[in-house]
Amino acid sequence: MKNQIKTILLFGLLTGLFLAIGNLLAGVQGLTIALILALAFNFGAYWFSDKIVLSMYRAKETNDLKLINMVKQVSQKAGLPMPKVYMIDSDNPNAFATGRNPKISAIAFTTGIVDLLNEKELKGVIAHELSHIKNRDTLIATIAASIAAGISYIAMIARWSAIFGGFSSSDKKRGSGFEVLFLTVLTPVIATLIRLAISRSREYFADEKAAETIDDPVALADALIKLDNHSKKNPMMFGNRATASLFIVNPFSGKSFLELLSTHPNVEKRVGKLKKIGMKND
Repeated sequence: MKNQIKTILLFGLLTGLFLAIGNLLAGVQGLTIALILALAFNFGAYWFSDKIVLSMYRAKETNDLKLINMVKQVSQKAGLPMPKVYMIDSDNPNAFATGRNPKISAIAFTTGIVDLLNEKELKGVIAHELSHIKNRDTLIATIAASIAAGISYIAMIARWSAIFGGFSSSDKKRGSGFEVLFLTVLTPVIATLIRLAISRSREYFADEKAAETIDDPVALADALIKLDNHSKKNPMMFGNRATASLFIVNPFSGKSFLELLSTHPNVEKRVGKLKKIGMKND
């Protein structure tokens, strides 16, 4: 519940920021145009993002019966329809879920994760990805990314307008001094930080729900430790960093960054929370 409330508050903050800069830049007219653009981005991402991301990672539907049966077993425990199962040819041990709703969904696994994890750990990962599907985290991430992209787009227009004197006198009165600086420089940074915070909160929530589904939080904790260690040694060699938040651990980074700038929570914190859940269940 804590992570759900946090996500709602962050969305409210992101939306409020979006409305504020639209009004600052061009009043009601600018706000209306920005909202139309954001809706168009969301519509396209909602309907086509699953196909785009699966194609980006050259994912192919698998006939691995052992893996398919594991996904089927955990799906039944989670009370979800069976998603399609895809395989990605990569040594980076990872997995992600995609799809706009539980009836139209897929889980993609790398060959690296299937080779690395034992059955219990793999089921923990499957439960985590199914939690993303059940709670429509793909949709949440898409909306957050679209709003953040819209904010960055508006800020870019504002910067070029300021450079070439595109603001009218009324615009200057509405957005002068610190307001213009805030719009053109600070808002994209703030929007990105909020989007990343939303991504991290959904990872914590998916971990929690996965532990409930398989009733084995330690298995998921062990999987996360393995994935984090091996992913740093074998980062993903293709794909797009903008999609990093989809994966159970960051597939691209071999170094540790400030958590504030990360798509994922610190693995030690995730493991700690899962072990606390395990202690409560004992």
